[in-house]
Amino acid sequence: MRKLLVFILLCPTLLLAQVPDFDSLTVEQKLGQTLVAFVDTDNADSYRTAIEAGMVGGILIQWGDYSLERTTKLAAKLQGWAAKSPTKIPLLISIDYEGGTVYTPVTLGFEYLPTNMMIAAAADEDAAARLFYLAGLQLKNAGIHINFSPVVDVNINPGNPIIGVRSFGSDPVLVGKMGGAVISGLSAAGVMPVAKHFPGHGNTVIDSHYALPVLDTNKKEMETVHLAPFKKAIEAGVPGIMTAHIIYKSYDPKYPATYSKKILGDLLRKQMKFNGVIISDALDMKGATADGNIALSTARTIEAGTDMALTGRFLNFESIYHKVYAYKGTELSEKRINDAAKKIYELKRDLGLFDTNKKEDNKETAKAYAAAANTIAQKAVTVLRNKSNAVPYKTDNHEGKKLCAVFFAPTRFAEEITAFKQPFLEKGWKVNFYNAAMRPTSKDLKRANNCAKNADLVVVGSLQWAAKPFRAQTSTIAAILKNNPNAVVISMMSPYEVSTYPQAKNVMLTYGISRFSMRAAADVLLGNIPVQGKLPIELK
Repeated sequence: MRKLLVFILLCPTLLLAQVPDFDSLTVEQKLGQTLVAFVDTDNADSYRTAIEAGMVGGILIQWGDYSLERTTKLAAKLQGWAAKSPTKIPLLISIDYEGGTVYTPVTLGFEYLPTNMMIAAAADEDAAARLFYLAGLQLKNAGIHINFSPVVDVNINPGNPIIGVRSFGSDPVLVGKMGGAVISGLSAAGVMPVAKHFPGHGNTVIDSHYALPVLDTNKKEMETVHLAPFKKAIEAGVPGIMTAHIIYKSYDPKYPATYSKKILGDLLRKQMKFNGVIISDALDMKGATADGNIALSTARTIEAGTDMALTGRFLNFESIYHKVYAYKGTELSEKRINDAAKKIYELKRDLGLFDTNKKEDNKETAKAYAAAANTIAQKAVTVLRNKSNAVPYKTDNHEGKKLCAVFFAPTRFAEEITAFKQPFLEKGWKVNFYNAAMRPTSKDLKRANNCAKNADLVVVGSLQWAAKPFRAQTSTIAAILKNNPNAVVISMMSPYEVSTYPQAKNVMLTYGISRFSMRAAADVLLGNIPVQGKLPIELK
């Protein structure tokens, strides 16, 4: 006995590794494994009791304070609470790290990823895989196991209010290729990728965060366009697929995909032979729960075939858990709880969560990440129009030339945008540069007109998130173009916006803002690098 005690004291990690066999878990404990709580760095303590009680199987970390160190400590703290639960089963910690318009990972201290549409415009699968491998290493080192990425929705609707540059484009073959590159990169880093939003969110005009879209798309289009990238993802071995809160009438006219046995069971499991983990999109979205009953929504999505339910934000989690359990026997069968929980248990085992002796490789990835992101940014810059032959700018002597550059973007991008002026300064240009408001006033127009006077080159940067443009911005840019018809317009986010500037003779596309994309745009404009980007969507 004394020898055994000494052995245990010398090997304390063995105590931590005593996770119970799955079959020994109670149905209550199994239910907890299927539920995911949404946590911010400043509200985590409100979930401590539920985690220590074993009511939570996973965490989606959202908003932070821009500190990667604090995010890493938060993940460790959450796992410490899970270690005190009756089962001692670790948490699956996840993140929405897809780049572009999804900004929350930046607040957690992670790099600002390129948009998927920028990645597709660059059309470099190796660079995309390398970028997400490096991003995955950073996630893993911070204690994060799952990334809800890639978005493999085929964005064929210019009026789509929520997908846009989150998509790789309108070509299902290209979307499948680039989605496969992301899956490859994340998997190589030991982070679980998740393809979303099944069976396709690219043809909606309604944001499922606020209402329930209903699509009458026929099965032929669904199979050849929207399902095709998911098929490629499954072939690539993607271990997780996230549902869409959309009714697809050709498959199930009654229930959204998130609650549809026909879509999750017959289509995804049987027809497409997906054997991985099915994850619901957030159940507090209006498209998922118009009546606000999160518990009922949770019970129904698990019963329909979901293995992991993303419950949503700002919830009394203990109350939600008990309410979900109360639906056992009516809306939720014990068999489905068992099957879903087993998927999660096996996933945790496969990701190494039960291996307490495993040490993470804390590689420094910043320089390699910057190189990959820069490659993508340079290859992505697209020249859509060049009617006055302004790109590249032609001159025998750059010294003393005057640049007027006016950008319309949120203040959080102001520092990134400054990278645009550096190549001009390096060639001896005099630069008048500033970042205006997203919703400019007459003062902004006056300042822009003063800036443009006597300038050799006028550049206007426009930023629209999706289908509905900021009218004040478009009217201000139209006024600038009226006075400066040969100005170069740079669309810095959604390329669909260029239809609002039919009078623009010269248009460049970056598909997103970063220090790399803004420098690349300037380098293309000056002829320092060639134009390589290819438009990944159809513009009418």
